[in-house]
Amino acid sequence: MPEIKYEITKHIGVLSESASGWKKELNMVSWNDREPKYDIREWSPDHTKMGKGVTLTQAEFDALKELA
Repeated sequence: MPEIKYEITKHIGVLSESASGWKKELNMVSWNDREPKYDIREWSPDHTKMGKGVTLTQAEFDALKELA
């Protein structure tokens, strides 16, 4: 399986934290050197491991805000 390259370009905030220290965060993340997108997922305390999440374009993020 090829390695996935990622860079958190902007930390926006923490949505929740589990007892194990993992945090569900909203960040701007660049995946495989592409343009950063909004990203919601759980991260280990040192950001070396991640859970499954969802990545949103600016248009999708704006639509989500309109739904709330």
